[in-house]
Amino acid sequence: MERAHSLLLNEEVCTQLGEHQRTQFIFEWLTHLKKLLPATDRADIKPNQRHLVEQLSGILTGSPGPPTRWLLAHCLALLFRLGDPVPASLFVERCNDIIRSKDDSPSGLPSRLAAIACLGTLYEQLGRMLVGSFKDTLANLLKAMKSAESQGRYEIMLSLEKILRGLGANAVPCHRDIYKVARTCLTDRSMAVRCAASKCLLELQREATFLWTSELENVATLCFRAFEGSNYNVRVSVATLLGTLLAAAVQPRQLAAPRQGGKGSGSLEEVMDLLSGGFLRGGTGFLRASGDMLKGTSSVSKDIRIGVTQACVVFVSTLGGSWLESSFPVFLSLLMELASHGRATQTPGDAVLTRRCVSFILRSTLGSLLGEKAQTVAAKQLCLTVASQKRAIDAALTDGNVETRVSSADVSASQHSLACCLLELGGLIQGLGSTAAPLLTDSSTALLDTVISVLLHPASSARLAAAWCLRCVAMAMPSQCSLLLDRCADRLVALKSSPEAVAGYGAAVAALVAAVQHCPLGIPHTKGQVVLDLAEDLLRSASQNSRISLQRTQAGWLLISSLITLGPAVVEHHLSRLLLLWRCVFPASLREQESELRRGDYFTWQVTLEGRAGALSAMKNLLLHCRDLVTDDVISRLLTPLACAVALLTKLPALIRSYSSSIRSWSIIYRLRVYELLALLPPHTYQESFGLLMNQLVSDLSGQDNLNQPCSELTLLPPLCHHDDLPLVGPALHDTDHRYIEEQLHGSNVGGGSLDNDPFTLCQSSNEAPAPLPPPVALTAAAVHLFGAVFPNIISPQRVKILEQFVETVNHLKGQRQQTVQTHVCAALCSLLKQQGSIRGSLGPEEIRSPALSLLSGALESLSPLLRCLAAEGLARLAQVVGDPGFTVSVSLLCFDRLKTARDAASRSGYALALGALYRYTGGISSPQHLSTCLGILFTLSQDSTSPEVQSWSLHSLSLVVDLSSGLCRAHAEPSFTLVIRLLLSAPPTHPDVHHSLGRCLHALITCLGPDLQGEGAAVSSLRSSCLVGCEVMQASPDCLVQARAISCLQQLHMFSPPHVNLANLVPALCAHLCSSYLCLRRAVVACLRQLVQREALEVSEHAVTLVKELPRRDNTQLDVTIKEVGLEGALFILLDRESDSGLRGDIQETLVHMIASSATNGKLGHWLKLCKDVLSATTDCRAPMEASQEDEEVDFSRDDDSSAFKARSDSGGPFTALRWATRRFAMECVCRIIDQCETADPAHFDIALAQERRLQVSTDFLVLHLGDLVRMAFMAATDHSDQLRLAGLQTLLVIIRHFSAIPEPEFPGHVILEQYQANVGAALRPAFAADALPDVTAKACQVCSAWIASGVVSDLRDLRRVHQLLASSLAKVQSGTDTSNQVYNEATATMETLAVLKAWAEVYIVAVTRSSQKEGPGRSADPLGSSLTRDSSESGGAGLLTLVQSDLLTLSRLWLAALQDYALLTLVSQLSATGGSFYTAETVNQARVYYLSSWAPILHATSLWLHSTGFVMSDDTPVNLSRPATPTSMGQTSSVERHKSPEDINSDRLHLILGISVEFLCSPHSEDQMENITSCLRALQALLDVSWPRARIGNDQALSVELLSVLHRLMVTRESASVHLAVLDLLRQIVTAAQEHVREKRHSAEVDDGAAEKETLPEFGEGRDTGGLIPGRSLVFGALELCLCVLVRKLPQLSPKLAGTSPTGPGGSVWSLTDADCGLVASALCVLSELPSICSPEGSVSILPTVLYLLLGVIRELIHQPSTHTAAAGDGTGLSVVVQASVQALKSILTSPMSRQEKSRGSWNLLLRSALNTLLGLWETGDPGYVVDQISLLTALTVFLLSAGPDVCIVEPLHTHCLQRFTASMDSKDPVVVSRCFQLLTSVFQAQPSVAVPYIQAVGPPLVRFLQKVERSRPQSPEELLGVLEAVRAMEALVQAANESQRPQLVAIFLPLLISFLLDENTLGSAPAVSRSLHEAALKDLMRLGPQHSAVFRSLIASSPHLKSRLEAAIKGNQESLNTKASSNNPNARSTAKSSPSITLKTNFL
Repeated sequence: MERAHSLLLNEEVCTQLGEHQRTQFIFEWLTHLKKLLPATDRADIKPNQRHLVEQLSGILTGSPGPPTRWLLAHCLALLFRLGDPVPASLFVERCNDIIRSKDDSPSGLPSRLAAIACLGTLYEQLGRMLVGSFKDTLANLLKAMKSAESQGRYEIMLSLEKILRGLGANAVPCHRDIYKVARTCLTDRSMAVRCAASKCLLELQREATFLWTSELENVATLCFRAFEGSNYNVRVSVATLLGTLLAAAVQPRQLAAPRQGGKGSGSLEEVMDLLSGGFLRGGTGFLRASGDMLKGTSSVSKDIRIGVTQACVVFVSTLGGSWLESSFPVFLSLLMELASHGRATQTPGDAVLTRRCVSFILRSTLGSLLGEKAQTVAAKQLCLTVASQKRAIDAALTDGNVETRVSSADVSASQHSLACCLLELGGLIQGLGSTAAPLLTDSSTALLDTVISVLLHPASSARLAAAWCLRCVAMAMPSQCSLLLDRCADRLVALKSSPEAVAGYGAAVAALVAAVQHCPLGIPHTKGQVVLDLAEDLLRSASQNSRISLQRTQAGWLLISSLITLGPAVVEHHLSRLLLLWRCVFPASLREQESELRRGDYFTWQVTLEGRAGALSAMKNLLLHCRDLVTDDVISRLLTPLACAVALLTKLPALIRSYSSSIRSWSIIYRLRVYELLALLPPHTYQESFGLLMNQLVSDLSGQDNLNQPCSELTLLPPLCHHDDLPLVGPALHDTDHRYIEEQLHGSNVGGGSLDNDPFTLCQSSNEAPAPLPPPVALTAAAVHLFGAVFPNIISPQRVKILEQFVETVNHLKGQRQQTVQTHVCAALCSLLKQQGSIRGSLGPEEIRSPALSLLSGALESLSPLLRCLAAEGLARLAQVVGDPGFTVSVSLLCFDRLKTARDAASRSGYALALGALYRYTGGISSPQHLSTCLGILFTLSQDSTSPEVQSWSLHSLSLVVDLSSGLCRAHAEPSFTLVIRLLLSAPPTHPDVHHSLGRCLHALITCLGPDLQGEGAAVSSLRSSCLVGCEVMQASPDCLVQARAISCLQQLHMFSPPHVNLANLVPALCAHLCSSYLCLRRAVVACLRQLVQREALEVSEHAVTLVKELPRRDNTQLDVTIKEVGLEGALFILLDRESDSGLRGDIQETLVHMIASSATNGKLGHWLKLCKDVLSATTDCRAPMEASQEDEEVDFSRDDDSSAFKARSDSGGPFTALRWATRRFAMECVCRIIDQCETADPAHFDIALAQERRLQVSTDFLVLHLGDLVRMAFMAATDHSDQLRLAGLQTLLVIIRHFSAIPEPEFPGHVILEQYQANVGAALRPAFAADALPDVTAKACQVCSAWIASGVVSDLRDLRRVHQLLASSLAKVQSGTDTSNQVYNEATATMETLAVLKAWAEVYIVAVTRSSQKEGPGRSADPLGSSLTRDSSESGGAGLLTLVQSDLLTLSRLWLAALQDYALLTLVSQLSATGGSFYTAETVNQARVYYLSSWAPILHATSLWLHSTGFVMSDDTPVNLSRPATPTSMGQTSSVERHKSPEDINSDRLHLILGISVEFLCSPHSEDQMENITSCLRALQALLDVSWPRARIGNDQALSVELLSVLHRLMVTRESASVHLAVLDLLRQIVTAAQEHVREKRHSAEVDDGAAEKETLPEFGEGRDTGGLIPGRSLVFGALELCLCVLVRKLPQLSPKLAGTSPTGPGGSVWSLTDADCGLVASALCVLSELPSICSPEGSVSILPTVLYLLLGVIRELIHQPSTHTAAAGDGTGLSVVVQASVQALKSILTSPMSRQEKSRGSWNLLLRSALNTLLGLWETGDPGYVVDQISLLTALTVFLLSAGPDVCIVEPLHTHCLQRFTASMDSKDPVVVSRCFQLLTSVFQAQPSVAVPYIQAVGPPLVRFLQKVERSRPQSPEELLGVLEAVRAMEALVQAANESQRPQLVAIFLPLLISFLLDENTLGSAPAVSRSLHEAALKDLMRLGPQHSAVFRSLIASSPHLKSRLEAAIKGNQESLNTKASSNNPNARSTAKSSPSITLKTNFL
């Protein structure tokens, strides 16, 4: 609405609008005014001020809604502050008058509320200016308070808060009056008023010291009363108030009247007494509490206890981490007193709540306020507290004189404090991770001894907490797991006769074993055997001693349950024993079970039920953790026990009747276990028991016995409701920071979740301490779940009967019992519908629908909101399962009818929700008519202001309807928006749930419109402004959930229409909530930021910083300071460190990652790196890195300044303090991301010279300039105490080495920039090789070592030896093997470490060999320093490195071979050895396989290189097979057999091992990321085939060669990598060479054996034999042809007739578009093609020759037909010249093949070669005007034919004639280059054998002479023409040489005059052009040379021709003169032209 946007309200437009539009128009204007006023000059404001005040006053008296009145108040205050403040006092008076007026009309109230709001804001902004009217105003407000309704009270409280804020100390005289009013409001019946009162008092306490001195106790009591019956928001507000006051009492902010006892610890005790009083007695006075105690009715409500708990957390948080650190011992002891107080733990429910509250206080303070160092100190204190408690209990138990009653009470009390301490200790250690290691070694606390001592505590909750604490220790420090397990198992065996010991140590062992699922390093496999033996022993001995039968039984099954969590790899070895145990614990048959019931007493049955429940729990774990092992066979063996288990269910009531209620609790647990197990099994496995089971389930859900069980709907129903509907129930179900205690508020009366409810939860996989629900509650939930699974499988009539029975039961009952049954049966029905809906199942016959509908519609009218939510979801599921549109319509009509008739709020809200949810699972609403009806009804209901509940439910339903109708709803968008905005602007703030539903509607409407919101029309613009108005209103709401919804609406709007969301407003609003105390708000903020930074990261960062600059000083929080110092990014890092919610942490990390992605390479690189460095340095741990002292002796001589700086951590004076290891690890991951990102950005990031140069020109930043910081960060992380951080540091170091190792140092040529950091790299690596380092850290360090050595950074071997020694030490460790007795981790970790070491050595060896082979080429220069070092130590290259590896190579090669043998077994063999392999055990096969997969490739390559270096020759002095000592391996066992093997057999095994692994790998389908492994494989094969012995073996085994070729072919087709293709062709060439060698050898041996006489009867060697047939799949030649064809056709599709018509524009379409790599491939393929005939028999060669020739000539055709735009010769391009040379060379190889001369094939060959020649000759015709022919290449190919194919092919007509024509045509060519090349080629033809040469001499001689004769008349004008003449002279000379002796004189007589004709006389020589002069000199030289050779002819010629003689003499004379001239001028360049001519002729000659 652009009309609204000016300083004054446009009244003309305003009057034309309707009422609702006017409200929105005014709100928009006020919003605009709020932004405009601060930006307007005071001089512009003053003239308009009066008019503005009038307009605003008009709005004030015009009944504004709540958002409008707050905005109006803000604008008025701004106007008076920025304009003239004098009239403000008049306006205050006016407001007071409005408040005093008695106008009770509906329009009067909003104006009065607006006046109250205006007063507050005016005083807040103008403060002391209005101090004169303050008392009158206050009196007026206090008077109004007496008669005000809830909205008025709420608004007055807010106003008083603002007045106090504005006046500060000036309001002191009236503080007491305000305090009195606020006191009454703090216990107001309206929750919103309570919140406002608490905020008012919070503001009051800033100045009113009496609140936290003399009045403290009264205020505290008041707060306790405010907690009673409160909601979540009240508890948070009041807790904030109380906590702040208490903190002020302990640490006063200003001098105040001293309290008794002063301050300090005395005050802390008093404060804690106050809180304890509230916790124990509630908000009642002492006398009332004492009376309750006497009556025995004292029970403080849960909400008071939860409120007190929150207040305690606020109290500690306000005082801060340093206070907590110093006061923690006292604080902890006071907390423990509270935890163990008798009044706090009267009932089990109370005890659980108290423990939860104390745990929450500890977790919220220690977990979030303290850094790692302080947490370690706190953990010690907790440990000392546990120890003192335990000592006190031990003393009480051992002292016989103490009365037992007292000691048992003490024991009971101590268990609660112990449980709290131990759970928190576990949580702290788990958070600290491996940084907690010093705790365990500190003898003063003896942590482990202390915790283990509690395992003997008489109370189960303390024992279980200790067991959980031990599990946390094992998860944090995996090295402790095995040791603790052994210790506890030994103690369990030793103290087997003590019930406490059996229970305690049994739980501890179970917890430790269950911890292994979180420890990747595991425990030794044998420990599983130990645990199972222990369990069996306990179960076997359970019946021996009745005193401990129960404990032994439970412990035995607990151990078995925990063993099963180790997973299938362990359990499969013990499955048969487990099945036996299960069979033994149940009766063998149902008949036996019947007889069992007649025996035993109640104790026997207790033990029996405990044992069977335990067995069922173990079975459940088997299904959860080892599903793969549960085969049909295993299930069949469990069927009998299962049948007996279900049958026993029906007998339990009889047992309970027989033995009274003493076994009731056991029977509940037994039923629970049965239900849990059956729910996991497929129903068909127990179908015989369906009847019994259904009866039992119906009884549990609706039977009379269970009606008195408390119904805990909050644990039962939420999982079955739709998560979108749950907010309607209230904030109880929201994720909040206080959820841990808030959920206790809604728990059942039996009590909340606690570990002692079910010890078996120790085996759960959760990281949080488990809190299982009480068994009765858990039983109902399990029954509901199982009902859903079983019901669809019973017969239809029974289904109908059961549901009808449910309806009847519900109808017969009344009151609470009815609600209990209704909840149970509806939950069961919804569970059934949900399960059926998810599998598209059906419900059964139509008769079922009626009772189901009846149950659900009854629940829709329930008073319980949760049950209504469930019923609405149930109806939606029912519609889905029935799947009949008619039924769905009938249900919606039912809802319409009920909504018309129902009057109570519950029914109307229930049916309204059902209307929206009904179509949720049936594809949405598709009928416009139905949609209109729904919207009409919901519009009406949502305007029912008499019932906020109906409003919020119907609005929620409206949002669902909008969501489900998608496109249809666009027609209704405008009225919907109007309704939502109208309600938002008018709904009172005291009902935030209505606002929340309105927010959902707005969100749904924005989603419905979607991208249409970008439109430009007036209608769209109006809707968009409505969206923004709605978001503004919600942002201003005091409720956090509404604010969160506003943010998500803006986020949605930004997604669809980014330009219309103003980031300058949004981002500051987001940052303001970043540290909100409400989790939902923080989540919304971070989710929105995550979206924004994906597109506009830089803008978001800038807006965040501007927010902080504009904030008033007083509001600056720590976060704002952080944003100012380190920007939004730093604030997010701090938030990440504080947050515990995993979803929010993930969002923060993603936000940071997106910010890095968009800004790290855009000018903020330095900022990010500094930020990460600050985060990494922010540790309070001031100890130096572990290895600082060990560095000294080694780094002395090469140390530079950097290494000394690395000795201590960077000072942590940065913006961050005490960040945890997880945050610092994420910072390291960010550094790695930044490096990876820079790789794809500017190349200057990795080029220091370029970076420094660019830095001078523009102020940009480059990564390479920060290398020192990168190395320093990696070093800090790699030497940290946290193992996870060490891994991240080593990974970063690896990334740095890979990226920076090749960057040269410009100041020191020959060196690289990383070289200066070598001492730091060594120091960072050394700790990882310490004896106590984790195996995965050592494995990662090995990877870094190999990368460092291989990178070539270090040139001096002395320096390299440091890192080499680390690798050598680990190799020694591998050789020695692991000592199984001291094993701490799983055997697979030894495999991991061993393979990491071997892989690292392999990589080093590969690099050493590669470098030494490169160095062997050029000669090495002598040592310039002349040092006395040995040659090797000064070499940086491979030879020196090779020397380092050489000493260990023998050992390494054996270990490598052993590893490869293992890998082959693991990969290729299905039946593995029972004993394992060299480096893995049989039990850890699956874990080990992963490690082999990651390391086999380099080991394979290295082994091949080693075999290559030995040439497969084994030295005699080494044993044939060296296995690892002390390793019981398969290799060790077979060594006795292998000793008898011949070296030939061993070599053969090795060859086949490498071939087998390579072929298997290359055959299987891989993902792209395995390119490195493919390359390794190919290189390994190349290295093998370079050696003659393997080549001979492969050549001899044709099947193997063919298989190799098929693998290579597949690789060629599936991989688009030039390097892979080249390697494949190289291998192909090697395989063909091997076959050639094999054929050659066989032919040779056959010739030698048979003798020359019998040559004609020689057997045929080579493929094709005597038939010439090649069998695809078995033929090597065929395979090679396929491969070559594949390459050629892919690169040159024109070769294929089918593809010839395709467009040549595609990749590889034309030879002219090929890259150099492609050209190399084509050349290699041609080379292989030409060799193929030589490995065939004569007949075979005839078979393949046509194909070979076709392909070869095809390539030549493509080469010589150039596009007319491309005029250079094909041989000129570097890549193409390679192809031209290769094709000519290949042609020559074929033509000279011995097969062409073989008797059997000669005829066929000649015929085919003639055809080929004919084809070649035909290539001169292009047939396409756009192409020209490259004549030079064609002539060359033609000449090769003439010279190599012989006369039988070339001199045959008409080919001979055509050939001659080509030459003669070329001689006459216009192109001098063609002419010169033609004569050059003719020269070689003339020199060929006479049969070829003579015809050509005869035919071409005359034209040649004519050409030379023409030269005299037209001398050459260019160097090219000159070259043609000179080549013609050479040809003429060759012609003369070829002639017979008799004819030669005649030819010489023709030749010499021609030469003389080229000469110049002395007159013309000087002035002749350079070309003529060159011709003259060349001719003269030839004459001087030829004259003496043919002296007779020469003389007679000179004698007979005087003119020739005179010309010659003149030429010689002229030449002499020119020589003299040159000598005198001493000009050496004059002969350059003459010298240059021969250089041109040296064109590559292929002949």
